[in-house]
Amino acid sequence: MSDTPSVLFVCVHNAGRSQMAAGFLSHLAGDTIEVRSAGSAPADSINSAAVEAMAELGIDISAQSPKILTPVAVETSDVVITMGCGDACPVFPGVSYRDWALPDPAGKGVEAVRPIRDEIKTRIEDLIAELSQSVTAR
Repeated sequence: MSDTPSVLFVCVHNAGRSQMAAGFLSHLAGDTIEVRSAGSAPADSINSAAVEAMAELGIDISAQSPKILTPVAVETSDVVITMGCGDACPVFPGVSYRDWALPDPAGKGVEAVRPIRDEIKTRIEDLIAELSQSVTAR
């Protein structure tokens, strides 16, 4: 792991969960962690309920767009967090993998997306604390 760890968030459509997670990590960690997100079958656009839910907390993810998952993105990341990408996530030695079982916000209104958003925020705060400790421990 370099001085600036990199985290890749992966879900199927890269339109909801992974975009919210990337938004939180960028917002809360600033430039201390490199943030990426991708999907195994990217949607055409970001989930509008996810955009609205994040905007309620002052985080704008509306300019983001779903990106295709590539082996290079995985291989060059220190931590890969999957959120239901099925069997499409490539595995490389030396990369730390985590699976966050979170409901898919696709097709849900903002009321249903808020609890998913809040769970992601809690996990991101824990992740930042963990990655901060591992960088300062070196």
